[in-house]
Amino acid sequence: MTSDPHTRADTSEPVHKLACTPLRFAGAQFQLYNTGALYWPAQGTLIVSDMHFGKAERIARRGGPLLPPFGDLDTLARLDATLFVTRPDRVISLGDAFDDDAAGHALPAAIRNRLHAIADATDWIWITGNHDPGAPDLPGRSLPQLHESGFTFRHIAEQGPDISGHYHPKVALAGRTLRAALLGRDHLILPAFGSYTGGLPSTHPALKTLTAPGVAYALGPKILRVPLRT
Repeated sequence: MTSDPHTRADTSEPVHKLACTPLRFAGAQFQLYNTGALYWPAQGTLIVSDMHFGKAERIARRGGPLLPPFGDLDTLARLDATLFVTRPDRVISLGDAFDDDAAGHALPAAIRNRLHAIADATDWIWITGNHDPGAPDLPGRSLPQLHESGFTFRHIAEQGPDISGHYHPKVALAGRTLRAALLGRDHLILPAFGSYTGGLPSTHPALKTLTAPGVAYALGPKILRVPLRT
């Protein structure tokens, strides 16, 4: 990447009510939620990416600027809400669930205990990311990637068709910046699920190369389709 998405300001509006829209990719039917999660009904699988738990602690530990202390609580609340609606049998986290490997151990007990309970209640798969290459000390399986049904779940898009995260895509609409899922022919790139994670605009060359021409799904109270042009 030529630009770090994790340093950009996040001006997304909060999502007050869950909404979803159908999305078809690589022959499979999904439901995209405005929380940033993707649900695969045929496999009972919920997919999230880039939750970045412990981001505020990691930045403070390294002497950086202080972030609002409630980011992890907001992320956890949206995860709980999406799990309640979808009731998945399996969850796939596409990497960077934690802002670094140490951040997972430094979480407040209430958040860590809730994550443990959630992961223990489903078949949870932790795809490793560039921020958290180690396996978390939580229930579930840790994998570098997962091949299934003709496509690959991984952290960073490579050979498609694949479903990935990493870039924290955004779109600008009417003066607002919204998280977005980007759908191209061979790549489906999910937004960061975590709060205060920043991101890259959908017009960034790294994203245009992967997804244009395609569609951006802008995630606000309503989900809006925005064409991605080359």
